[in-house]
Amino acid sequence: MSHDILPRPAAIGLDEYRGRRQALMAALPPRSAVLLPAANLATRSNDSEYAFRQDSDFHYLTGFPEPEALLVLLPGREAGESVLFCQDKDPTKEAWTGIRIGAEGAVTRFGIDQAFENAERDERLSELLDGREALYLPLDDEAAVALAEAVRRDLGARVRQGAEAPRALCDVTHLIHERRLVKSEAELALMRHAAEISARAHLRAMRTCRPGLHEYHLQAELEHEFLWQGGQAPAYSTIVGGGANACVLHYIENADSLRDGDLVLIDAGAEFDLYAGDITRTFPVNGHFTPEQRRVYEIVLAAQERAVEAVAPGVTLGEIHQGVVNDLTAGLIELGLLEGSVEERVADESYRRFYLHSTSHWLGLDVHDVGGYRRNGEPRLLAPGMVLTVEPGLYLPEDENIPEALRGIGIRIEDDVAVTDEGHDVLTSAVPKRVDDIEALMAKF
Repeated sequence: MSHDILPRPAAIGLDEYRGRRQALMAALPPRSAVLLPAANLATRSNDSEYAFRQDSDFHYLTGFPEPEALLVLLPGREAGESVLFCQDKDPTKEAWTGIRIGAEGAVTRFGIDQAFENAERDERLSELLDGREALYLPLDDEAAVALAEAVRRDLGARVRQGAEAPRALCDVTHLIHERRLVKSEAELALMRHAAEISARAHLRAMRTCRPGLHEYHLQAELEHEFLWQGGQAPAYSTIVGGGANACVLHYIENADSLRDGDLVLIDAGAEFDLYAGDITRTFPVNGHFTPEQRRVYEIVLAAQERAVEAVAPGVTLGEIHQGVVNDLTAGLIELGLLEGSVEERVADESYRRFYLHSTSHWLGLDVHDVGGYRRNGEPRLLAPGMVLTVEPGLYLPEDENIPEALRGIGIRIEDDVAVTDEGHDVLTSAVPKRVDDIEALMAKF
């Protein structure tokens, strides 16, 4: 099994981060400011923390990797429009947890106009925001709102001295999220790399799989490859569902044995420089599909391939999903699990017993990435630079009214697809998904 190391793509440059901040500030009304906090460390148990993962919006605007930071954007400020508060330099703490970037490093290494340590934040923040009419911040962040309200109280108490407190608190998230939806070339390079790492991990799991292993053995193979290739972590909780466990959409226990004659569904992706890969494949534990498994699988595969081909500028996710619903419903009728016409079963939504989720979601810094699915009240049209998943599935419960040979079969097939000027680019095509290709790959090992 190959242990070669993929070449790393270039990191996003400081000019791109500056451009993002400038674009956000240009969208604000006059005399506004932005307050955006970084993520904080989260306790796992006692004095042990979870591995730190930066807030996606904060990362998008700064690239700054430390917790307990605050970005302040001040359009038109002569002394610098971007100000960052960050952890104090502290030799004692740094001896335990590593060297901190500090205020000087925030300026020299991350292109921030001006930076201060957190010890100066309370003293300086009111001064920076004096005279701003509106503060834009994530209104669902209680700590950020509390900070903004404290600034308003402080400035409000000094009105007679000429201070002017912001009158309005406004949500900044939708302004950032609309910009995150369309990826730059630098972002797409990182996403291709995350997809390639994810693809190699899925190939590794397919090559390793055999009856008698446990689901967690395949999880170990997947996550080994993520880390071996420099991915920071899984982009989400790895799903390895053997047999009927595949019918549980977010099954993450990964504890059961893999049985001869069952299928196994793997939904797993690597995170690289905070960008997510997201792949699902379903394959036989022993390397050979039974006739019944193949029959169901081919229905899902045909729907997935047609949906991928439909991805192009000007198309909506609703149109892609509706095509999948029609295809899967026809397949369910063919299997004898539904009766009547496709139109009737789509209309009464009886197909939803076997297909519970949507076909696509946005992909980027978050695995279920941000950006509205509607714009101005209408379904959003796909445009070049957007990245989405295409992931139809069928989940046949172990119910008595299901033919015995079909009970407990869960199949999902998912690829990451970038919208291009000409149509689309499948980022995850390196993982086989046709029956003969899967069986041929697994037969070699």
